[in-house]
Amino acid sequence: MKKLNHFFGEIVSLFYPNCCDVCDAVLSTEETAICLSCIAEIPRTNFHREPFDNKVSQVFWGRVRVEAATAWFTFKKGSKYRKLLHLLKYKSRSDIGVILGEKFGYDLKQSPEFASANYLIPVPLHPKKLKIRGYNQSEMIADGISKAMQIPVDTESLVRKQFNETQTKKNRIERWQNVEEIFTIENSGKLEGKTVILVDDVITTGATLEACIQALQTVPEIKILVAVLAVA
Repeated sequence: MKKLNHFFGEIVSLFYPNCCDVCDAVLSTEETAICLSCIAEIPRTNFHREPFDNKVSQVFWGRVRVEAATAWFTFKKGSKYRKLLHLLKYKSRSDIGVILGEKFGYDLKQSPEFASANYLIPVPLHPKKLKIRGYNQSEMIADGISKAMQIPVDTESLVRKQFNETQTKKNRIERWQNVEEIFTIENSGKLEGKTVILVDDVITTGATLEACIQALQTVPEIKILVAVLAVA
């Protein structure tokens, strides 16, 4: 039966081959969603090697305290890798979050600051938005990172208590106002004295992440790191 299923699978792939979500090249049987060439060419930041002074950590300077911060890759308008973020967030491709998150996690393992964390905390969605989208893209990224780093994902401690409008077309000030005091902490004792990695898909102004950090900082002796998949 397995041989028969494999045979039919080969026939289907002959007429309907799986293609890379970035460059549309036909994928080999060893490749999933993104070809090895496109993975190799992702414009990595390597911020995990300098997690205290980089484009992401500087966003929070003078605003909130983070122990370290990084992004896996950079993207610009028109970048072919921007498509991956769009598929992940708007086209029900949760698998892309896990795949990229796992790759990101292997880089994070090289950083002593990130490798010693106790929990991964994805930026939460409001239940209403979660029902609409079907999944939390930040949680998918965190799941991938967890596979690589063997650090548990905590989706219960940081909670979004208000449903707010999308940030997409808002300016910097409007983004801050839109996320002010919308997160809260449940069971702070679980996080007391722990090191957590706050995970998100993209950082622009940092307003949402800052609001999350402000909530997390109510926990005694917590240390907060930030890991985002991409930075503009």
